[in-house]
Amino acid sequence: MQLRRGELAALIGPSGSGKSTLLNVIGLLDSLTAGELYLLGKPTSTMDDAARTLMRNETIGFVFQFHHLITAFSVLENVLMPLMIRGSKPTPAQTERARSLLRAVGLEQFANKKPNAISGGQQQRVAIARALVTEPALLLADEPTGNLDTHTAGEVFELFRRFNREIGCAVLVVTHDPRLSASCDRTINLVDGHITSDAANVASS
Repeated sequence: MQLRRGELAALIGPSGSGKSTLLNVIGLLDSLTAGELYLLGKPTSTMDDAARTLMRNETIGFVFQFHHLITAFSVLENVLMPLMIRGSKPTPAQTERARSLLRAVGLEQFANKKPNAISGGQQQRVAIARALVTEPALLLADEPTGNLDTHTAGEVFELFRRFNREIGCAVLVVTHDPRLSASCDRTINLVDGHITSDAANVASS
């Protein structure tokens, strides 16, 4: 399977087919047992833990079904978290980027609030801003709209499409929603750990 810069692809398949496992492998959270994974043209199987952690932090953004925001920190601090865990204080430019991302997802006014003071859909949008604050080359999303109503799910997906076009990052989204998968550039079907189809969606634009 290849995912190129600027592509927005859906990964679909029945429960237990290996979708989350594939995302974890691509995201360098799980190790391969065979084969090779290339990220930005670099083989990853021989990387040590430090190199994998560095590449994951610098080049990959993650959005999960459960947003995993830290309630002890403000919304803005949660967005800045991928930069904070690098061990240095975010620069004014990085803080402004985080604010601009919150502005882009319509949540700038909640920057100083705690995550538990906003709705579930708003929390998921904070998670998207957090995933994009490092300007990743690749965004991985595992059932990001699974807990959202249809309207909010559509808004979240439109954010993926917007940032995919504006930043040019590749996006791989695991979804069970046929409407969302049809809106992607292509749909990859995974069954029992094997890709059974990988086709462009004609009307994705």
